[in-house]
Amino acid sequence: MNTSIQEQFLHPSEEFTPIPFWFWNDRLSNEEIRRQIHDFHEKGVNGFVLHPRIGIPIEIEYLSDQFMNFVEVAVQEAEQLGMSVILYDEAMYPSGSANGKVVKENPEYASRGLKMIEYLCVTGINEVILDLEKNENVVSAQAIKKQSESVIYDHETQLLEVMNDKVQLTCPEDENWSILVFVETFSRGTIRGIHFGEDDREANAPASTDLLNPDAVKKFIQLTHDTYYERLKQYFGHTIIAMFTDEPDILGRGSLRGLKPWTVNFLEFYKGNGNVETDLPLLWFEAGERTALVRKNYRKTVNAKMTESYYHPISKWCHDHNIALTGHPAASDDIGLLEHFQIPGQDVVWRWVAPENGKAIGGHHSTAGKCSADAARHRGRRRNLNEFLGVCSKESDWALSPGDMKWYMDWLLVRGVNLLCPHAFYYSIDGKRRSHERPPDVGPNNSWWPYYKQFAQYMKRLSWLMTDSTNETTIAVLCEEDFLPWKIVKPLYENQIEFNYLEESLLQSFSKIEDGVIRIANQKYEVVVIEADHRLEKSIIRALEVFIAGGGQVIVWHEKNSRLSNLQATYICKPSEILEAIPSSNRNEFHLIPSDPSIRLSKVRKDQLIFYLLVNEGEEDYQGQICLKEEGKVERWDPWKSTIEECPMYEDGMLPITLSRRSSIVYCVDPTKEPFIEIEESFEPQKKKLTLTEAWKVDHRLLPLKDGVLRPWNDWEGMAFFSGTLTYENSFHLDEIASIEQLTVDLGEVYEIAKLFLNEKEIGAAMWAPYTFNLDPSFVKKGRNIIRVEVTNSMANQMDQISLRSGLIGPVELEIEIKPFNQERKDGQHLRKANG
Repeated sequence: MNTSIQEQFLHPSEEFTPIPFWFWNDRLSNEEIRRQIHDFHEKGVNGFVLHPRIGIPIEIEYLSDQFMNFVEVAVQEAEQLGMSVILYDEAMYPSGSANGKVVKENPEYASRGLKMIEYLCVTGINEVILDLEKNENVVSAQAIKKQSESVIYDHETQLLEVMNDKVQLTCPEDENWSILVFVETFSRGTIRGIHFGEDDREANAPASTDLLNPDAVKKFIQLTHDTYYERLKQYFGHTIIAMFTDEPDILGRGSLRGLKPWTVNFLEFYKGNGNVETDLPLLWFEAGERTALVRKNYRKTVNAKMTESYYHPISKWCHDHNIALTGHPAASDDIGLLEHFQIPGQDVVWRWVAPENGKAIGGHHSTAGKCSADAARHRGRRRNLNEFLGVCSKESDWALSPGDMKWYMDWLLVRGVNLLCPHAFYYSIDGKRRSHERPPDVGPNNSWWPYYKQFAQYMKRLSWLMTDSTNETTIAVLCEEDFLPWKIVKPLYENQIEFNYLEESLLQSFSKIEDGVIRIANQKYEVVVIEADHRLEKSIIRALEVFIAGGGQVIVWHEKNSRLSNLQATYICKPSEILEAIPSSNRNEFHLIPSDPSIRLSKVRKDQLIFYLLVNEGEEDYQGQICLKEEGKVERWDPWKSTIEECPMYEDGMLPITLSRRSSIVYCVDPTKEPFIEIEESFEPQKKKLTLTEAWKVDHRLLPLKDGVLRPWNDWEGMAFFSGTLTYENSFHLDEIASIEQLTVDLGEVYEIAKLFLNEKEIGAAMWAPYTFNLDPSFVKKGRNIIRVEVTNSMANQMDQISLRSGLIGPVELEIEIKPFNQERKDGQHLRKANG
């Protein structure tokens, strides 16, 4: 096995560091900026997104000399420590307004939208006198014939002439007609500013910018990007690696209701992209099957304009200044808008994705991880980013457990995300910052911070694995630029069958279809899965016909069980049927026995080695066997414990696997080496259990057990809202220690972090269930052994004044495994562990 690649895993480069949002949300000082940067660095966090946030004093104006002085101090300190900086292109969010400076310079640059005004008609001549506000423009006037309040007759719509601010229509008897006037108007949208009083619905909220107007975007770039470059040009391309754009919103936040994105002279662009003016009513009304296609084409046209006016010029600016454009669009499945991102991104927020209620693989937000990863894969981008953990707590604002934080990391990494951007590390949690600014702090101000280096190194190891590696799947799921199917892929996730989302536009323009294979970047696909067939355009159908003619397989599922005319595909009636529809040669990459729908798989090739990353997204521990497609020497790489060990196979080619909740494991296969075969032992080891039933001493008080468990400390008098650490102490006796092969301590129920000591030796820390520790038998002694547990609970008790369950509950058990008679150690076992 290649030694250097093992070392890269155990000691990954700082290139793969997590890069958290760092909220600058209070009065700034050079000393505190430097102190916090060093604190990040000591915990293995070697980068940050410098994010101005609400709470900065009004006298520190965004992009002023005073503000930029603080930015320069932070960048200088990062450079000295070899850290990376991503600049943020806005004061708060959404991006594009420079904290309202764009509109202040030119009020015509305020964001715009299209509104529809309906005038109901009566029999005979109807005349409408238009009463427009200042800066409003009539885009179109049309007559529609209505079937009902919300449904119109398609192809009956007529264009009307506007003369002297008047519109006329003669309505036939016994027919239901309306006059529609489409008006371009200011959206009155805003963004969230960085000073108190500038938040949503507050009087000083900054005006949002017309992002479909290239002149307005040019002014935004001059105000923001050019200001950063003029001050920090010497750091661009090494310390400063990227510019983050965040959820640019065409209409702005809190815009007038009922508007559709629009801009000056957009009608000609709209028609020039294959749309028809008389289809505008279908943006508001229903008119049968064609409605979905009209709306899809409208969205594509808006996205094309947004790409042309906003994303492309910003991407070019970043390229020309030797940094990357990163960040993410507004929606979880806006994959097409990532076209010009050098580091495509997405975000996971508001616990829309979560371990509970099937939200890991259900709903359109469940596609966010694959969105950025597959956008990068098919465009040849090395890295893709995800901003995650924002408002992802459960019971209250700060009730995010370390186990759930780990779950989100695994959820992203196994889907191919390789640059993790935790949201967020707070400069300050004083006052309402702790409860109003998208809590919790997931860094220095949380209970897990003393242990964060292990999290940071873990993220680096798997980010390294998912970078410069090729995903091995042969299955593509066809998607639109703003729609990623999730129902059809659910059974694939549950059966460890990998896939990638392939955009229709990339199938048409950047893919090579030959001999039944679709080739794009480093990927090749032999199977295409389609969920929403009614949305397919004729050019896509033609490409699929070429694919099928060459031997490719297309599988189509639609809720209405409709068929694509003349397409020789395999049609299925429900998502679960996809398992049988996919040829066995394309799905038998991996076998899990027994099956478990909570186990996720990613298979990649890196440096001629095959890696299987397995993640347990469920709430139960898994124990079973796996069978891999490849033959060769197998090693088990543990990214959390930082170990590599040889993995013996059974004679039937199966590998034993234990995967606890909130855990992951990597199997590395070297096809050039012979596997190590282990003959299964016939004996069962003798095990004994010892339950601690004596009272525990907790900070000088004795706490008796009731039915084997302790009361949580939040039930103790005066402790309901305490957040911090308490120390539990107890003892157990062993009469015979020479025969002990293995000793395991199971602390039972704990909330939330447990640090274990045995006879004053530190054993380790556990931050989620199961709270089990395997001990070296040499740590125990004959007679009395002292066990000590430092337990740290959730910050939510203190920060949110909520009484969450806290402390060591138990029961605490010791499992003692006795050496079999004359057992000899197995030879050939290879173990390496990283220092620190």
